[in-house]
Amino acid sequence: MRLIFISTALMVSLSGTLFAQEWIEYASREDRFTCNFPGQPKVTAITYQSQIGAELPARVYSASQGQSRYSVTVVDYTPIQRILTERAKSCPAGAEPCLGAPGDEGHWRSDRQGALVYAAWRLMQRDAKVTAFVWNTVDRVEGHQLQLTNNSDKSRTFAGIYMHENKLYIVEGTVPAGYPEPGLFQQSLGWLDEKGVGLRYESYYYNGYPSPRRVNQRRIEEGQGRIDAPGAVVVPGRPR
Repeated sequence: MRLIFISTALMVSLSGTLFAQEWIEYASREDRFTCNFPGQPKVTAITYQSQIGAELPARVYSASQGQSRYSVTVVDYTPIQRILTERAKSCPAGAEPCLGAPGDEGHWRSDRQGALVYAAWRLMQRDAKVTAFVWNTVDRVEGHQLQLTNNSDKSRTFAGIYMHENKLYIVEGTVPAGYPEPGLFQQSLGWLDEKGVGLRYESYYYNGYPSPRRVNQRRIEEGQGRIDAPGAVVVPGRPR
């Protein structure tokens, strides 16, 4: 029989690496979402260009585990009306594609309502084969899910795209070929209210329309609810 000895120093090194890679339930009160990450994510401010060309503020929450990459991009569509309405003032007379229409100046409303489709289209432009594209909900908030296989290295990407309270959420998990697919990361997204309390809806939520009733905490069985942000005060019996 062959015996394999591992030095104490190597065991400490390995255990330290494994500990550093433990997954956490992350909560962002600023962008009002929760998600599982392999460690504390790095937050990077970026600018996201909408379909009509509005420059929107966004943040990317990213983390990696070996060769696997995980991220949540949050784009704030709140200023879209102001940006495109202002831009429409300088459009040539009669230029409808630029001017928009009353109540949709500069096509700001169309741009916001089409954000989910446009984000999905951007993902489809990568050098990858789309193997799945479906409608989905997270705690009744509507969105899309995509699965892609990179044409070069055969890595797999699972993505989710949702819009909640005028913020666009793009969830991406990418793993090397042959690795377990990142479905659990894709499905770990959740929502927070303005007080940092996890929330779910009783019926489908569509951005830009009146919000449905929230699920009452007393109806949520143990293990089914989303996490709350640190410091959030949950009042028993109140809707989540």
